[in-house]
Amino acid sequence: MSGATEGQGPLQVTRPSPEIVVAALHRPHRRNALTEEMFQALAELCAGLRKDTGTRVLVLTGAGADFCSGYDLDEAGRIAALPPAELLGLLERQAAAVTGLRDIPQPVIAAVDGVAVGAGLSLALAADLRVVTTRARLRASFVTMGLSGGDMGASWLLPRLAGLGFASEMMLTGRYVAADEALGHGLANTVTAPDALHTTALGLARRIAAHSPVAVALTKRVLQANADAPSLAVALEREAPLQTVAAGSPGLRQAVADFRWTRPGRPATPAAPMTPAKSTTPTEN
Repeated sequence: MSGATEGQGPLQVTRPSPEIVVAALHRPHRRNALTEEMFQALAELCAGLRKDTGTRVLVLTGAGADFCSGYDLDEAGRIAALPPAELLGLLERQAAAVTGLRDIPQPVIAAVDGVAVGAGLSLALAADLRVVTTRARLRASFVTMGLSGGDMGASWLLPRLAGLGFASEMMLTGRYVAADEALGHGLANTVTAPDALHTTALGLARRIAAHSPVAVALTKRVLQANADAPSLAVALEREAPLQTVAAGSPGLRQAVADFRWTRPGRPATPAAPMTPAKSTTPTEN
């Protein structure tokens, strides 16, 4: 992806347009296997995006032919020898990368080519949307490594996207899931050719970025809040205050003005753009 480069190292951050940030896991020689440094870089990126009102969408991808092959096995042996307190701290730092993707106000699109395995799968699942290529393969590989499938949120994220039955199959067998099967089970939103991955992901990002950032951020928030709502009444109660905020934003006034101009019998010239009031994109609590 082209654009200004804002970060190097194991997480390469570029900005193909002012409102879109692309973050690429950048260890192609290791199939973008994750390290502590990469987890830290992801957490720091998300912390910055929470305060960044100019960025409207984040695209997360991998350098080369793979999204992410999971946790780097060269580090796995060292981790197994850590004292419990140090291991807990490490796991909490890894979790911060997953919760960071969920908590930022900007929608996250995972652009997945090749493998998304283990912790790499968890990162893809934490995104709001997933664009995968025809050669993509997803795998919850934890049990094959002698680990619990409850790692980096996979046991929470996977059943909510694919259903408990299919999530159980993936996590208990550790088998690979191809792109078409992932699409059929809700793990992918779009399947595209490998050479069209970045174009497709950026096209989706631009469609989202064209809308009011307040409306988009509140939509992401309410979707997450109501995915587990115990009843319709609770969901409606959660929606009301967020819709009140959205109704007072400049985006609604501009949309109404634009709609009036496009109706039959509209005035000869479009309404002048509304002057936006000073505001900030709301963030997750």
